[in-house]
Amino acid sequence: MRELFLLEPEAEDAGWQERALCAQTDPEAFFPEKGGSTREAKKVCLTCEVRDDCLEYALMNDERFGIWGGLSERERRKLKKRAV
Repeated sequence: MRELFLLEPEAEDAGWQERALCAQTDPEAFFPEKGGSTREAKKVCLTCEVRDDCLEYALMNDERFGIWGGLSERERRKLKKRAV
């Protein structure tokens, strides 16, 4: 009898997270208090090689907090509305 191993989709594609520049910086910059500045986090995202992967992950998983792929939750919501 053969064993079947199923990988979660996130597990297969999670390699991009290890290459993300945010993994090497202060995580609080990416999850500021309400009304806090997002400038520093977005600056890091501008030069990140996995920015598109990050944004795609956030959109597919409906991330509601933090900066993902250089966009805030509000910006991601607007992007999703335009895509529909």
